[in-house]
Amino acid sequence: MSGTQSEQRTGPATFNDFLGNSAAVEHLRTSIAHGRLPHSLILAGPAGAGKYTLALMLTMAVECERQPRDLWSNGQTLAGFCGVCHNCTRIANAFNLDEEIDKAVAAREDLRETDKKETRVLVQPHPDVLIVPPDPPQLLIKLGQVRSIIHSAHYLPAEAPRKIFIITAASFMKEAANSLLKVLEEPPATVHIIILAENPGELLPTIRSRCALVRLGALPIEEIEMLLADRRHDVPPKQRTLIARLAQGAAGKALSFDLAAYTAARADALLLLRQAVAEPDHTALFKMTETYRAGAEGQQKTADLLRTLSLLLEDILLLQSGTPELVRNTDIRADLEKMAQSISFQWIEQTSRALDQVWSGMRRNLLRSLSLDAFAGQLASSAR
Repeated sequence: MSGTQSEQRTGPATFNDFLGNSAAVEHLRTSIAHGRLPHSLILAGPAGAGKYTLALMLTMAVECERQPRDLWSNGQTLAGFCGVCHNCTRIANAFNLDEEIDKAVAAREDLRETDKKETRVLVQPHPDVLIVPPDPPQLLIKLGQVRSIIHSAHYLPAEAPRKIFIITAASFMKEAANSLLKVLEEPPATVHIIILAENPGELLPTIRSRCALVRLGALPIEEIEMLLADRRHDVPPKQRTLIARLAQGAAGKALSFDLAAYTAARADALLLLRQAVAEPDHTALFKMTETYRAGAEGQQKTADLLRTLSLLLEDILLLQSGTPELVRNTDIRADLEKMAQSISFQWIEQTSRALDQVWSGMRRNLLRSLSLDAFAGQLASSAR
């Protein structure tokens, strides 16, 4: 699940179960306790940092029928949630977001063809809580989803103190982003909108300027290793450090990290890079990109490949800048050091821009295999 920490279906029992970023969490809890939670809020942080988990916990704290409070050592009152009232239990059903999205997509597939086109994917665990994920297959927040927010926002809450809308990604269609501005400019008094973003820069400046921003920072590698030792007994000690580094300080990402899938994607990424810095073998390149052609599996493979390429390029830059202690792919450091000696900063910069173009093409639903073929060819030619 994108942007979540590992939890049971009922979710964390209390805010104390949330891993890291205690200062940010306490600030938000204090805001709720004093009725000052911003009407528009961006929760920013890397994938797996717990943005979605925290957004649902904040929602439960706002909507909880019992409104429990904790007293912090400095005298501040912190909002909590009981986890057992009717509002809390219904909201907690949405902690497994992937499962809820699958249900919504399946329900849409059962509709007539004419209705499918007009139906957007939404998750509503409670009458006053609406969760808006990127709509497949383009995986963008679409105009119809934002219109659902606007329509609902103008009605008073039915069963809870507030209406809360959680938008789980920052990737908007242009029309949807412009439409969201209408409700952000003058949000009703009973409405809170929470936007989750790995990179707030994806959002329009006009959206960012109308929202409070809370960043969830990375946890230290040592804390991630301890967490893995405690909760992932299937991970050998030698792999804990590697996973902790690759998770980039995100606890949820570390707990759910599939090292086998990552190394498979990395093998293809290394093939692209090696062919670019050596004599290019286009047959090998195109044979590899052939496996990324179509379907949801191909889309996931492509996304994994692009993310892995980005990490490898960042590691090469770290080696070139004299900070090898920050390298994340520690198990292939020798290979990366060889590449760092044979490619320039300018080439890495061009490659990063080409990566952005492939991501952009995926969002516009262009053929992935053609984008990857063009990208592979560009790498080879730019390295000459």
